[in-house]
Amino acid sequence: MVEKCGNKDSRRGDCEEACTEGWRLSSSLSLPLASDRESLDAERLRIRALITQCARGDARFGRHDRMLYATDASLYQVEPIGVFIPATVEDGAKAVRALLHAGVPILPRGGGTALAGQTVNHAVVIDFSAHCRGIGAFDAAARTVEVEAGVVLDQLNAFLAPSELMFGADVATSSHATLGGMIGNNSAGANSILYGRTVENLEAVEVLLPDGSQLWLTEGGAEHDPRQRVLVESLARVVRGVESEIRERIPKILRHVDGYNFDLLLAQLDASSKGTYDRVNLAHLVCGSEGTLATVLRARLRLVDRPKQRALAVLGFASVSDALAPLQSILATHPAAVELVDDVILSVARANIEYRKYVELMPSPASGTLGAVLYVEYFGDHAASVTAKAQALASMFPHAAFRLAMNGTERLELWKLRKAGEPLLHALPGVRKPVTFVEDTAVDPARLPEFVERFRSVVTKHGTQAAYYAHASVGCLHIRPLIAVEDRLDRAVMLRIAEDIADLVAEFRGALSGEHGDGRVRSPLLERVLGKPLCDALRAVKEIFDPKGLMNPGNLVVTAPSALILDNLRVAPHGESLAHDDVATYFDFSAQEGFQHAAAQCNGAGLCRRLEGGASMCPSYRALHDERHATRGRANALRVALTGQGTSAGTADFLDEETAATLDLCLSCKACKTECPSGVDLSKLKSEFLAQRYRVLGEVPKRAQSFGRIRETLAFASKWSRLLSPFAKTRLASAIAHARLDIDPRRSLPPIGASLFRWFQRRPTHTATRTVILFGDCIAGYSEPDIGKNAVALLEAFGYRVVLADVGCCGRSLISVGMLAEATSAIACASRALSELVDAVDADAVLVLEPSCASAIRDDWTELGVAGNSDERARRVRLASKTRLVEEFLDEQWDAHPKRPSIPDACDDVLFHAHCHQKALWGSASSARFLRRFFGARLRVLDTGCCGMAGSFGMTTEHYELSLAIGEDRLFPALRESPRANVCASGASCRHQIHDGVARTALHPVDLAWRCLDA
Repeated sequence: MVEKCGNKDSRRGDCEEACTEGWRLSSSLSLPLASDRESLDAERLRIRALITQCARGDARFGRHDRMLYATDASLYQVEPIGVFIPATVEDGAKAVRALLHAGVPILPRGGGTALAGQTVNHAVVIDFSAHCRGIGAFDAAARTVEVEAGVVLDQLNAFLAPSELMFGADVATSSHATLGGMIGNNSAGANSILYGRTVENLEAVEVLLPDGSQLWLTEGGAEHDPRQRVLVESLARVVRGVESEIRERIPKILRHVDGYNFDLLLAQLDASSKGTYDRVNLAHLVCGSEGTLATVLRARLRLVDRPKQRALAVLGFASVSDALAPLQSILATHPAAVELVDDVILSVARANIEYRKYVELMPSPASGTLGAVLYVEYFGDHAASVTAKAQALASMFPHAAFRLAMNGTERLELWKLRKAGEPLLHALPGVRKPVTFVEDTAVDPARLPEFVERFRSVVTKHGTQAAYYAHASVGCLHIRPLIAVEDRLDRAVMLRIAEDIADLVAEFRGALSGEHGDGRVRSPLLERVLGKPLCDALRAVKEIFDPKGLMNPGNLVVTAPSALILDNLRVAPHGESLAHDDVATYFDFSAQEGFQHAAAQCNGAGLCRRLEGGASMCPSYRALHDERHATRGRANALRVALTGQGTSAGTADFLDEETAATLDLCLSCKACKTECPSGVDLSKLKSEFLAQRYRVLGEVPKRAQSFGRIRETLAFASKWSRLLSPFAKTRLASAIAHARLDIDPRRSLPPIGASLFRWFQRRPTHTATRTVILFGDCIAGYSEPDIGKNAVALLEAFGYRVVLADVGCCGRSLISVGMLAEATSAIACASRALSELVDAVDADAVLVLEPSCASAIRDDWTELGVAGNSDERARRVRLASKTRLVEEFLDEQWDAHPKRPSIPDACDDVLFHAHCHQKALWGSASSARFLRRFFGARLRVLDTGCCGMAGSFGMTTEHYELSLAIGEDRLFPALRESPRANVCASGASCRHQIHDGVARTALHPVDLAWRCLDA
């Protein structure tokens, strides 16, 4: 049993016994008070040994690793005892059994994307997501499949696709949500009006009970399994004791997941044959129990037909009220989904590099501003039937802004805005943010418009506003009031709103949670909605399964007082707001309210953990499946370090070696800048952290200096290119590079060429009426000068005079290694010289060959060393607006060039791999559109993510294997599939990686185009 911890906080009242922040467990292995760090660390060593003696996997009990699992996608931060990542499901079961036997609390966890705080606790976290991803027995005829707890929904549906089946609970986080987590949460999705929640699609689960029993929970299991019989008999007594309360207080709507599924259990008891429990399925009670009753190891799922035809109608309205007014008429057309997006999400998306294009796809009202969007989707067996439904909808609203999408690609593009709704909100500027605490209410859809108006009045009464989105079809709108959680007064407002909304939900006979679960944020409000008898029944069920209270302690059973929702907030994990250490930064973070806030923008949604589909974020996570090496893990590490949570002084800790190690495997690919809806730019954050670290250390490491000053090295080597070029291919050169810079001996060294600048000075002057500037980067300038020569020839063929700019380094290599003080100086000189040159020659554009140099000018230059200097920023913004890739410029101005050469018919297939910065900031099309003018349908743009080289990253011994593993994720296999095709890659590091990884020569787009013309 859980003993009282001595916490005298009067707010806890009768719930003090369930306190999770300072407990003692009366067991053979007792945990000291959490505040007694030395004793707790010693106990952790004993617990870690207990696990490693019986199970294979990764037992992580160091503080840095613990803090990476202290948060999820909620408001909360609770430091776990430790983390265990089992090698197999069986290893997970062994570890859990040993821990529970020893009296150690545990928390089974999937993707860690819970919005209510149910996946953080002072317990040993068992992370099934990394390795427990096996898909087992699949019976297409029976429409069932068995999965391990760590299988991701998109992974499963990709496996099922050839059979035309799928799992029906289609959560918005399908790319990274695990089935174990979905079962724990009883998740649902946009199409729940057709398919229901996870529980309606669940046949059986294999669990480990707190007493160590491992068994499959199935319908009628109590009739043949004595252990299940004992459980069901005890549960029946509890449920029958509150039968009238269940029928009265549990809402009669599809979307409700508050507490345990008492209504389902009661219905199964009623449906069972007399004297039996043959219809009772305890899997349905475990579903939605948030890890408090049992550990889910595997599940047998029911499958549904994949829709043969889909039609998506999108309607634009001036306001949320206007959008919800016709909801009942829309539901009468029998849609598969009706989803809402409001003006707050639309405005944030417009400011996001990736998502603004999806807002532009939305239909806008004929007059006024687009203030809300309804997605209405139809499924059917025939295109004609779904089209007819969509057209009937359109006829109902002849004056509404309307768009119909039948094409699969078009539908997916339109859905991306809705799917990103939750994480997008975290990028909202200002101190107040749309906060997750009353965002999951559900009511009868017929009463939704009325409920929303009442909800709005509550929020307005407390002096704030809210964002609205999600599942209008089932009355489950995600309404997020704007709260400054860091402000103590606003936290009081948050509590009052939570209490008022809980009372409003009870009045409407609705659910406090329609799909996100109760967790820490709603469990303390449950008595206001369900009443004390049902909450006592929750505790009784918990006692039946888990009498020692070791499974996710406190969750779902601490149902009052409501003030508990303010405990363990990540902005005030120990009750007091974290200190903010105002550090003078090199980058300008004013748009994010400072360096600390920029790191804290990560809300834990976990899109960086995606493994399926065309995402580039996050390359190292895709290869390692390790939370520490996802964007979320790095952002968490930075947040903890910057808020001084690892130091006694509470000041930013730039010398923390664990944080530096976590950041080390970030390739600075910039994918997160675009793909993370919250706008977490880890490339920028990493560079700033390293720069601050060097400042505190008082020196920059020698290797960082060597890689950062690569332009100087190449310029020197270029002078001796005839001698050094052949030497660079020898074993001796590799040995020297390994000894001095730890460049892996298996790596080839970059080529060394004669200076492009000297060649340009000696060539005849070319005259033309219009001028472009070719930026002289270090690759074309000293390593691969033929690319620069071909660029000059190509531009001249289009009628331009080319001026080669030798203005120094763009700063990219310096930025990548964190040498921001030197980068700031180099960029100031280069930008000033380049601006003067643009004016002097009246250049149409500044053209760049290397995408990473272009990204420096177009992205980093406008933010580095410009804080407080509006004139300098304006000058650099002007430069950025004139800067393009060579091929990007030639395509954009296709019909406006002074002349245009004839393009010969292409006869070769071309595979194009775009540089990461290019994909993140402008898209692969910035090169592909130009190449398609030469190669047409013979060009294939590879959906390949990061190549794995990333400048100097993949050169070193400690990164070499990971670099190749990232290449093997998608790029190398795609190249091997087409061994005879020409390979084209815009980035120098990409071409280098392709050479070393698959022994193929890749050409720059300019090279390829000029070869066509020159032929």
